[in-house]
Amino acid sequence: MLLEWLDFEFSVVKWTSQREMEDLGLYTFWSRTDDELSLVCPTGCLPKDIEEYENGWVAFRVVGKMDFSVVGILADISKCLAEIKISIFAISTFNTDYILIKREGVLLAQEALEANGWKFQNKKE
Repeated sequence: MLLEWLDFEFSVVKWTSQREMEDLGLYTFWSRTDDELSLVCPTGCLPKDIEEYENGWVAFRVVGKMDFSVVGILADISKCLAEIKISIFAISTFNTDYILIKREGVLLAQEALEANGWKFQNKKE
């Protein structure tokens, strides 16, 4: 399968107080549980009232729409990166999976994934 780097740096944000979700443009992922509201968005779109956050994430995605019967894609990517000690923050949407890693691991991650048979349609240099 083909992977694609996104051209944004991302931040991961958390609120524990009540807050409404808002439209922050493309590549914005919200999730709400019983004890937090989380947001992943391009760093340039960060709201001003954030409680906790971490910057420095970059993302790639599996290109194309994946059928729900496809098994092991995220597990394969995660295993490959875990073997080289790169943590991931994974987000799944209806169409595909997005994998975020810290900026400093980009070249190492790309090299490891390519060595395991993955291809990037846009390589990082």
